Amino acid sequence: MSEMYKYVLLIYVVLNFVSFAFFAADKKKAINNEWRIPEATLIFVSVLGIFGGILGMKLMHHKTKKPKFYIGLPAIFVIELAALIYALINYDLLKSSE
Repeated sequence: MSEMYKYVLLIYVVLNFVSFAFFAADKKKAINNEWRIPEATLIFVSVLGIFGGILGMKLMHHKTKKPKFYIGLPAIFVIELAALIYALINYDLLKSSE
């Protein structure tokens, strides 16, 4: 794996942890009746780290009754997966650089 791909993977993992942390923080704020993280921010960080967003939503039981989350986050996942497959097919990203 080239050095660039390692950095991209590391950044993606960090973004997923950040996304998860945003959901955890908002759930804690909801329980404590504190100022909340805007839903638009939660969706934005989920676009950047969809696995962390979905995991945070499921494990924290947070935003699970809101359609923009229980429909929106899986839709974002499908779109990101389709984009990744398209990129892999059309740009030969699976081939090692020679």
